[in-house]
Amino acid sequence: MTHPQIAPYGSWKSPITADLVASGALRLEQIALDGEDIYWIETRPTEGGRNAIVKYTPDGQTMEVIPPPFNARTRVHEYGGGSFAVREGILYFSNFADQRVYRQTPGSTPQPLTPDTNLYYADGVIDPYRKRMICVREDHTVTGAEPITTLVSLDLEKGGPGEVLISGNDFYASPRLSPDGSRLAWLTWNHPNMPWDGTELWVGKVREDGSLSQTRRVAGGIEESIFQPEWSPDGLLYFVSDRTGWWNLYRWRNENIEPLYEKEAEFGRPQWVFGLSTYAFESSHRIICTYTQQGIWYLATLDLETRRLNPLEIPYTEIVNLRAVPGKAIFIAGSPTEPASIVQLEVATKQIQVLRRSSNIEIDPDYLSIPQPIEFPTEQGQTAHAFFYAPKNRDFKAPADERPPLLVKSHGGPTAATSTTLNLGIQYWTSRGIAVLDVNYGGSTGYGRAYRQRLQGRWGIVDVEDCVNGARYLIERGEIDGNRLAIDGGSAGGYTTLCALTFRNLFKAGASYYGVSDLEALAKDTHKFEAHYLDGLIGPYPEQRDLYRERSPIHFIDRLSCPVIFFQGLEDKVVPPDQAEKMFEAVRAKGLPVAYLPFQGEQHGFRRAENIKRALEAELYFYSRIFGFALADPIEPVLIENL
Repeated sequence: MTHPQIAPYGSWKSPITADLVASGALRLEQIALDGEDIYWIETRPTEGGRNAIVKYTPDGQTMEVIPPPFNARTRVHEYGGGSFAVREGILYFSNFADQRVYRQTPGSTPQPLTPDTNLYYADGVIDPYRKRMICVREDHTVTGAEPITTLVSLDLEKGGPGEVLISGNDFYASPRLSPDGSRLAWLTWNHPNMPWDGTELWVGKVREDGSLSQTRRVAGGIEESIFQPEWSPDGLLYFVSDRTGWWNLYRWRNENIEPLYEKEAEFGRPQWVFGLSTYAFESSHRIICTYTQQGIWYLATLDLETRRLNPLEIPYTEIVNLRAVPGKAIFIAGSPTEPASIVQLEVATKQIQVLRRSSNIEIDPDYLSIPQPIEFPTEQGQTAHAFFYAPKNRDFKAPADERPPLLVKSHGGPTAATSTTLNLGIQYWTSRGIAVLDVNYGGSTGYGRAYRQRLQGRWGIVDVEDCVNGARYLIERGEIDGNRLAIDGGSAGGYTTLCALTFRNLFKAGASYYGVSDLEALAKDTHKFEAHYLDGLIGPYPEQRDLYRERSPIHFIDRLSCPVIFFQGLEDKVVPPDQAEKMFEAVRAKGLPVAYLPFQGEQHGFRRAENIKRALEAELYFYSRIFGFALADPIEPVLIENL
């Protein structure tokens, strides 16, 4: 074994190339079970970000179900999720190009069920007793008006736009039919709440003609978030609630709500997309569930009679989209050394079978940085959380007197959380000698309701303070070079990035991916799901217009004193392109080094392999010019104004 070569941080040659990151960026989502068959979605950057539906059969065969160019992706809430349902081999899915629901029988081509109008559908559940699908519908047929969200039933033989079952509130989600088809449960909420702020769980009786009667609220309210209602095999209603300050499991039995297991852990997730699942019934007396503590996810069984929680030892730290059948659990899981994968677990033997890996790329562990969970002091005597990735590359080490540059990552949402699953997009940096701090700032999920609500009225303050204090913590520990600090983030993380660069003086460079620069413009021009999100994060608009201006970086370019690079999808409906364009022009006019890379055909988040590659390499090129380190490999240059 050769001795590592001594070379400055940032200049190390790495086998983790941008091509590798882009080609390996397959995303796995939405598991569904149909008898012994397992279905899931693969988002494929090499196919322009198309969502393919894949089926795995008991004999070990994997096959794509819907033919190109069909793309199983719904635009309800813009973030989608819950884009297909399957029963007895017949598939029903929303097609991205026209947002129509299609029906596909085995061996045939998909046929449209819904009309070619501006109606979007998501989160469907099959009602076999009435040959229909109950789902969420978002009606965009009235130009210029806020779309109307309802629960509807679709006739699976005749098709049509759907018959409205429930209406009147701003949002609906998670329609779930009892095993005997006699009752329907669903979630609902209204502006200005987001689903992690407050939702209501409702139940109604299903008449013979399919309409609902005796509807009633079972749980929830404006200050209680309900997540994932499910009916047990014996017809009891279960759900997750944060009424104690933590998302824990409950059931509704004999008109009473019973806690199943109280724990300072989160058994729920923020409902940014439809179809999320953190628990499933392995039988009528046992649940398989996942929960998170300190940013790490765990798997367990919960006996519904003794209410005893039994953790299951598995080699994963992130678990999503859990499904179960007797004796087995199927879920998407990953770890710091394993990419996200479709996993099947035999509960009794703990035997694991990996059905599909999001990447078949094998990386030598000596090039992989393992995240270290850290807690650090932040404002008002509080503690914040992050994962620290030190530089790691078996072929190189830095001069003894050098400390690495640091890239602070601010996740999107902002009500979301970072993941510990192997992320080649992070390893791209660490294997080149650049340390990464992935911050779960106040407002992130996974640490209880109180931590999640730290951001209420304080977006652009708490998140920025936590990113700044995380970097300072590492400087004080001697881990990184305080003169070479960068920050990046996408969407809400892009806003945090721009605020940190504008209102603080710690960072020396930054990268904003489709980030918010003008809160007022966002309040006036965004989609329905987030139309009043800022009411909680900032304050009501226009009543508190002054706060929106005070926290918008676009109005304080005079305070920004370091280089920035902007990346933007030109078809983004969540954060429109003019947010990045105005900021770029203002920074350029000020004379600071600045770059702007717009991408045709991209929306909110980049899905195409060539654009993922270009953005990653451009960001590295930008930092190399700003921080003065040599690049190990040639990269297509970026036009940096004012440099």
